[in-house]
Amino acid sequence: MTSSQLAKPRIPGAARREGRPGVALTVIAACQLMVVLDATIVNIALPHIQTALSFSTTDLSWVLSAYTLTFGGLLLLGGRAGDILGRRRVFMTGILLFTLASLLGGFAEEPWQLLAARALQGVGGAIASPTSLALITTTFAEGPERNRAFGVFAAVSAGGGAIGLLTGGMLTEWLDWRWVLFVNVPIGVLIAVLAPLYITESERHPGRFDVAGALTSTGGMASLVYGFIRASEAGWRDSLTLGSFAAALVLLGLFVLVESRAREPIIPLRMFADRNRAGTYLIMLGLAAAMFGMFFFIVQFVQNVLDFSPIQSGLGFLPVTLAIVTAAGLSQRFLPRFGPKPFMVAGSAFTGSGLTWLTFITTDSSYLSGVLGPMVLFGFGMGLNFVTLTLTAVSGVAPREAGAASGLLNASQQVGGSLGLSILVTVFGTATRTEAEKQVPAFMARAEPAQLAAFEETGRLPDPWGDLVLTQGISTAFTAGVAMAGLALATALLVIRVRKSDLEALSGAAAEAGPAA
Repeated sequence: MTSSQLAKPRIPGAARREGRPGVALTVIAACQLMVVLDATIVNIALPHIQTALSFSTTDLSWVLSAYTLTFGGLLLLGGRAGDILGRRRVFMTGILLFTLASLLGGFAEEPWQLLAARALQGVGGAIASPTSLALITTTFAEGPERNRAFGVFAAVSAGGGAIGLLTGGMLTEWLDWRWVLFVNVPIGVLIAVLAPLYITESERHPGRFDVAGALTSTGGMASLVYGFIRASEAGWRDSLTLGSFAAALVLLGLFVLVESRAREPIIPLRMFADRNRAGTYLIMLGLAAAMFGMFFFIVQFVQNVLDFSPIQSGLGFLPVTLAIVTAAGLSQRFLPRFGPKPFMVAGSAFTGSGLTWLTFITTDSSYLSGVLGPMVLFGFGMGLNFVTLTLTAVSGVAPREAGAASGLLNASQQVGGSLGLSILVTVFGTATRTEAEKQVPAFMARAEPAQLAAFEETGRLPDPWGDLVLTQGISTAFTAGVAMAGLALATALLVIRVRKSDLEALSGAAAEAGPAA
């Protein structure tokens, strides 16, 4: 036995891990793919879920928000748990929780059962997702091997949305909407079986859990979102609406107080001291708010008004993905030369232009005339911002705080999406009620006895009156999306500054990132 063998005792299972790095990377990438595509795979199935479980259109938004609120609210806590308890252990816990929630959601028979399962999925995703990225650093040696692993991880993250759209369409049309949840079960079980065989456990680091910060921030945002959605149905003077906003104010105030006093806060408030970083978070908040609303309402329009099948809907969204990838590649290539501000300004302007175009959508609009063009503009704008915002968020941050900086950007995206969707849904609900008051007399004058009986039972107007109400609500909702993109544009113009040190840092970061996925 050589001295080197004596110095490095063999760890049980190490031979399998060292000999199969590809399997380890597949396990990690599969987890990220499952978490990333979950939002889009469910999005395509929303009209079928609405029919099967009798959701109203406003309540249907909770199928997305229940996931994104818990995911975004607990994301930073999940990353901290991996550092303190061991990343592989926490990774497997998150995967098993996500898998169990997917199984329960697939069997849901009542709306509350599906929403509870979606919230539990978000908890599992928040535990597994940040840990999966961190596992790459402990599983692969620094250098080309780790760089390739990061490249695969980035490609999966970028392509997950498109895969989810197509997969969701196929599962919904060929099987049933429940399979957009059931599909996670065999994948999750396989990941849980392979993880202990091919992924090495990380070293534990002492630390504290900021549970109070995580709970007050998540509870506060959930109350705020509920307040907006409740207002769309019951009005702004409703006691539950006012109570929800009051609870949000108290909880979010407590969150700021907790974070200012916590020894190891989940969100270090000093992250907002740098104006470029604070502006980056605000831009992501506004753009994500618009993005979630755009996907939610366009799915409703193409399936309910244009009568697209789920597969056609998935294919119809692919140009958005292509526009995002193209623009992301351009921004990554030219970012070191021009700095972040031009890309943030141009990206926000393109996004706002696409949303403005969507405000003119009518029942006479076709996919080519009313949907494709604005979606491509929107996607190109988002693509210009994705790489730019990510690199700016971590530029100039101390290595020990890089995880918090990037995690806060991801949390801004998820929480901003939930909040923005709730605001758009509120605008939608008000607009549809107003339009329905106009359409009901026309319907009553022309309806057949069978249609009148169905209307008395369900309260829903049949086509073409129902299409007119839905489309008017959607086009009006997009005006709120324009305002959110306007917030991002104003922040990019007035807050973001280009500094020489930032250009140098971004040049190095872009070079390390390699070509965009």
